[in-house]
Amino acid sequence: MYRERKVVGIQRFRAAGGSIRTGAQPITTSFPRGLTRNGNAKRVSLRCAACVLALAVTACAVPRDAPPAMASAQAIPAQWVLAEPSGAEVPLDRYWLLLNDPLVEEFVARAQAENLDLAQAVTRLRAARAGLRQARADRVPTITGSSGARKDFGDFASDDIALSLGADASWEVDLFGRIDASIDAARNDVRSAGYSLGDLERVIVAQVASQTVTARSLAAQLAIARDTLANQDDNLQIARWRNQAGLVDSLDVEQARTQRAQTAASIPQLESNLTAVANAISTLIGEPPGRVYRALTEAPRAVPVPPADVALDAPADMLRRRPDVSAAEARLAAELDRVGVARTQLYPLTRLTGTIGTSAVDVGNLFDIITGNIFASISQLIFDGGRVRGQIEGAQAAADGSLAAWRQSILTALEEVESAAVDLETSGTRVTALAEASDGAQNAAILARSQYQAGLIDFQTLLVTESQLLNTRTAEVNAQGARALAFIALVRAMGGGWSVPEGAGLDDIAAKGPTQ
Repeated sequence: MYRERKVVGIQRFRAAGGSIRTGAQPITTSFPRGLTRNGNAKRVSLRCAACVLALAVTACAVPRDAPPAMASAQAIPAQWVLAEPSGAEVPLDRYWLLLNDPLVEEFVARAQAENLDLAQAVTRLRAARAGLRQARADRVPTITGSSGARKDFGDFASDDIALSLGADASWEVDLFGRIDASIDAARNDVRSAGYSLGDLERVIVAQVASQTVTARSLAAQLAIARDTLANQDDNLQIARWRNQAGLVDSLDVEQARTQRAQTAASIPQLESNLTAVANAISTLIGEPPGRVYRALTEAPRAVPVPPADVALDAPADMLRRRPDVSAAEARLAAELDRVGVARTQLYPLTRLTGTIGTSAVDVGNLFDIITGNIFASISQLIFDGGRVRGQIEGAQAAADGSLAAWRQSILTALEEVESAAVDLETSGTRVTALAEASDGAQNAAILARSQYQAGLIDFQTLLVTESQLLNTRTAEVNAQGARALAFIALVRAMGGGWSVPEGAGLDDIAAKGPTQ
């Protein structure tokens, strides 16, 4: 697509009705025969058309730059530096199924079908495809038809009605590749829009899965807070009984009241956070708030447990799966093509135009006399005050910016994989440690409560153990959520969670899909 191409225009000239003979005979041109009044054939030969053909044979397209190889544009490590590449293989196109949460599966499916951001991206892809059709239309002649009827009035006017019928045709001979460059730019715009749609799907799928995991974590924290509040109600009642019996002073009662009130105050905040997350999910899946919140609260489940380790491909292979990197590369290719389009304005523009028409005062005689002409023109820019040069420089600046954006997308992809892989490993270690801490805190709280009831310890000791239990259980749930979020972030960073949009023009991956 991007290599230098010599454009001679011979085939297009033949398609327009011309013929070429080479060898010992000189180059000649011939055009379709016109009809005279008596139906006799008449061959029309135009010297100007022969000149145009000679130019078409010898001219060549303006050279255009191609995007550099990825490795030459940005240094790519041969292997991961911080991430551990070994682990379980993950189906990148449906990785959220490994979380084994029915709501995650339902919400992701709804988002893929109903998300309004995706719907907007689809319209951008449609617009890009329409732009490609418009660019391709420049390759063929433009033909317009006309007809009319004239009636004269006056003393010497004829009573007849003059009828006329005609057609005009115009065709640009793409000697220097302006049309080809425009088509290539439009084609790369389609590829960029298709990859951008895929990248948006990748991001939204991860957002839905992440928000659902966050909602599960908040719901679990809310259940812990309510369970703790029930225990603290019992502790407050025990403290009051012991105070009434004269076994302890009122300090125990006030401390119990304070602890209970603090826990009770955390519950509305957790409920508010859960509502906000549920409403965010509703927006992502394209529906009003309400149903998602009820689904999360009426059927609570534990925080999803992801695979402990995920297999990582080589960095270069990962980058080829990232739709944002591919979209940035396609945008760069389109900008380079537009540089070529701007450069062709410095070269001559060749155009063939023709007309054919007839007129008569009677419908039966309308085609007795047919006249026509063919005209070939060449125009060359001489002076424009630097307008075209400015357009070339502007197009080149846009291409340089697209190159920088492409390089940035590569670095961002590498960063996301390295960071998410480390997060998944460390969060798993943290969950293991906090599970042990939570088990110990649970046993300590049971012992402290029974010992306080027996009067073996003071309330301050019970207060400390109860606080430790609440903190460790909450921290464990947070760590479980962080582990699942790290898994989602890692697979998203690896290019998982998107599919090739239909009609996106992604020829090199349409057969394989994003996961191969």
